Amino acid sequence: MSKVNHMSIDNDREILLRAEGISKDYVESSVVTHVLKGVDLDIYTNEMVAVIGSSGSGKSTLLHILGTLDKPSKGSVYFKGDNLFKLSSRRRDYFRNHSLGFVYQFHHLLSDFTSYENVAFPLMISGEYTKKQIDDRVRYLLDRVGLAHRMNHRSSELSGGERQRVAIARAIANKPELILADEPTGNLDFRSAGEVFALLSELREENGCSMLVVTHDRDLASRFERTCEMSDGLIKVK
Repeated sequence: MSKVNHMSIDNDREILLRAEGISKDYVESSVVTHVLKGVDLDIYTNEMVAVIGSSGSGKSTLLHILGTLDKPSKGSVYFKGDNLFKLSSRRRDYFRNHSLGFVYQFHHLLSDFTSYENVAFPLMISGEYTKKQIDDRVRYLLDRVGLAHRMNHRSSELSGGERQRVAIARAIANKPELILADEPTGNLDFRSAGEVFALLSELREENGCSMLVVTHDRDLASRFERTCEMSDGLIKVK
């Protein structure tokens, strides 16, 4: 396994994730589109970071690469010193399931599954929990996000805010070290957006994990301890 020594400390916190020189090109016919142009970014343990940028700036592409859902054209991503794209596909799958939690704008819940089943799914995939442990964890999380009474409802029967709360419960089910969120409040009204962000922040703090959110919402980004701005495939730290 390829490793790099990333034991730097910022305010007594170690680097959890490091992106170095991330570039991403898309080729269609003879046209090459340079979406990312050499992005460097460090995320520290127990840190909340916002990446802000307009539509088309490359922030969602960056998030997908950091979460190993897509591969960079150039560059490397390290998590606790491990070069993620040097791992086998199986090891990356394990990493995503155990170390990352994802929250999306459109929640990506399984439409034919209940709230309970959606939250239980990542726990079942891990294969490391008993049926009782899964049941206890899922019931606790749904109660924690205020949806114990909607446990047996399918996602189509939930409001937008309720769906996003189920998605948050699912994201933290395996107690990830890093939450990656792509416009998590972008599809919600102002009140629901505030409630969802407050809940996400509380659960992140309770679980002692880091969080990276990409958003175009400057008001949301202002609530984070660190904000980076992305424009034309490049990122700068404010």
